[in-house]
Amino acid sequence: MQPISFRILLILISVVLSLKTYSQVCTGSLGDPVINENFGSGTNPGPALSGQQTNMTFLNAECPADGSYTIANSSGDCFSGSWHVLTHDHTWYTNGNNPNGYMMVVNASNLPSIFFTQQTNVGDLCPNTKYYFEAWITNLNLPNICSDNPIRPNITFTIETTSGTVLKTYNTGDIPPTNDVEWKPYGTFFITPANSTEAIVVKMQNNAPGGCGNDFALDDITFRACGPVIVTGFGSTGGPQQASLCQGESTIYTLNTQVVGEGTSVYQWQSDINNGGWTDMPGQTAGSLQVPFNNAVIGTYQYRVGIANGSNITSAACRVYSSPLTVNVNPLPVVPAIPDQTVCETYPLTLTASGGTTYTWTGPGIQPTSQNPLVINNVTPANAGTYTVVGMSDKGCPSLPVQTNINVIPKVVASASPGVTICAGETTQLSSSGGKYYKWAPSTGLDHDDIPNPVASPLQTTTYTVHVSNDACSDSSKTVTVTVNQNPVANAGSNTAIFEGQSVKLNGEIKGDNITGFFWSPSTFLDDPKSLTPVATPTDDITYTLNLASSTCGSASSNVFIRVYKKITIPNAFSPNNDGVNDHWDIEALYTYPDCSLIVYNRYGQQVYQSTGYPKPWDGSYNGSPLPPGTYYYILDLKNNTPKISGWVVIVR
Repeated sequence: MQPISFRILLILISVVLSLKTYSQVCTGSLGDPVINENFGSGTNPGPALSGQQTNMTFLNAECPADGSYTIANSSGDCFSGSWHVLTHDHTWYTNGNNPNGYMMVVNASNLPSIFFTQQTNVGDLCPNTKYYFEAWITNLNLPNICSDNPIRPNITFTIETTSGTVLKTYNTGDIPPTNDVEWKPYGTFFITPANSTEAIVVKMQNNAPGGCGNDFALDDITFRACGPVIVTGFGSTGGPQQASLCQGESTIYTLNTQVVGEGTSVYQWQSDINNGGWTDMPGQTAGSLQVPFNNAVIGTYQYRVGIANGSNITSAACRVYSSPLTVNVNPLPVVPAIPDQTVCETYPLTLTASGGTTYTWTGPGIQPTSQNPLVINNVTPANAGTYTVVGMSDKGCPSLPVQTNINVIPKVVASASPGVTICAGETTQLSSSGGKYYKWAPSTGLDHDDIPNPVASPLQTTTYTVHVSNDACSDSSKTVTVTVNQNPVANAGSNTAIFEGQSVKLNGEIKGDNITGFFWSPSTFLDDPKSLTPVATPTDDITYTLNLASSTCGSASSNVFIRVYKKITIPNAFSPNNDGVNDHWDIEALYTYPDCSLIVYNRYGQQVYQSTGYPKPWDGSYNGSPLPPGTYYYILDLKNNTPKISGWVVIVR
């Protein structure tokens, strides 16, 4: 016998300490269940058991009456809350499989009786082999019923051959009620007769009387071979029980085993790939096993060794097995593609990877980092380029590298032309640079407000602000002031009229920037030609010009016309007799009234003369014929907003 290692000794001590008082436990390794009665599965209720399995009465009900049972996947609130509510059978509580699994629900008979019998088939069990029998039972009664003292189930297991030879008897003792549902294993081990494959019968007798209490559920009845302790490990029997690989890796594992407390055994290694079931590995019958992985494929790979005496190794019913050694080939995490980004200089950059547990980022301008999301708060052109991230799973498997490209748009530094001075009505071209897009404000006086070099023609001094940007980046701005000098404007005032000998005050006005001087011309008859409001006393019609000069925007002038009306003298007689003396009606100064109207009537009211203006004095004729001597009457309208003049004139022959 090989010496017992410290690890194996600890295992043995652990097994002994874990033995439960309600079960005789196999202290060695177990085989796979040869018999596994779990009562099947389906909807409620399940089918009745055969008469060979029980002599109790089957009831198609969730809550069977005294002396009866049912097969069900759950039980309800039975007997006014006296029972636990079972939502699933024991198998589901153990591994979560088969949610509709059945169990046997028993309401005990009033007298002690055998309530269940389980028989193996001939040849199911190997001769002269230790087997472990086990059944799972839960007390259905709540502790507070029956005045806090319900009858407790007490079950005796009898294991015998079909010929009546008793191999083992085991009693559970009283099974106490519990506040919550508690499934407990009860079992014992036995040795089959030598040189016999006779069938084995297990009889379950409830020793407690019927009455208040004594109700329970039964599930998962198994027969399993029981053998020595088998220890295994990766690399050595003291090595780990699990190993991990990443998808695509290659390695060779050596699995070792040792049997404790038995003589020479025969080995058979088995494998189970992705829970597909245990199968023998041909030719693998040594105490160690080499398992190669080449470009490992994702999955769960389990290995165990079965042992038996001699030729019994060929029968699965004779074997016991070690706990499985597991190789988990873990998938590589998949990090989804990360879109390329364009970011503005000085803006923050955030790159987020997913699909892994941890990450490693590398890229321009940064040291390798596990930060995720990767955040660069103040991006510079040095941060432009390709970034690579590798994700790591919780199993330590790296993803394939994922890359993303970052384009950094340089920050905008706007520039603009200096301020300029123009005269009103002139134009000037502004200019700006430093970006891709331009926006000028205000747009008043610009031919375009969205180009770098608009033409400006403001009417007054204006400060323009240009906002320069690149794509989505924030802008930079500059200002340009266009100073507009107003052109000189002269206003000599309204035209006017006076009578000869009168005076008039001129009302000159001037506007404009940077005026250097002004004067009236001609200066004739003006009291002060350098005053905006000189007094004029002309003797004849005259035009005065107000002259204005600016140091920046040229000169201007404006005219005002003064009409001087002469005093007229109207004679009241003339003698058109061609003697050269007083032959015409000479009205003095009437020629100075070019718009006047003169009409002459005879004493009968007949018009005998009419003229507009008085370009030629009247000779006393009408239609080319001399009028007779006499008195004639006239009306004179000078058309200067003065009253009409009327009177008489005498023609003397």
